Amino acid sequence: MQLVLIAAGVMLAAAAALTLVRIVRGPAPSDRVVATDVLIAIVAGSLAVEAAINHHSYTIPVILVLSLLAFAATVSMARFIAGRQGVVGSGPRRRGRGA
Repeated sequence: MQLVLIAAGVMLAAAAALTLVRIVRGPAPSDRVVATDVLIAIVAGSLAVEAAINHHSYTIPVILVLSLLAFAATVSMARFIAGRQGVVGSGPRRRGRGA
């Protein structure tokens, strides 16, 4: 079991390093947003591995809150990028009562 947890830690560290490279070198803001979302998922996975190593469940609420914050940040950034490109509008225009 220890070998599996060590291997998971090494893979998560390698994934975090590669994700940081994408955040720094990302040509577009959308690449950086996706890489940041992936990095937060890696941090959540690292917290889960830490909980498995220490045999406690105190980090589960932390993982849940972190995931919800990452989701909210990703959605808001996607709406911001789409708004800059004119994809998201204010919705269909409604006419007055008599028209």
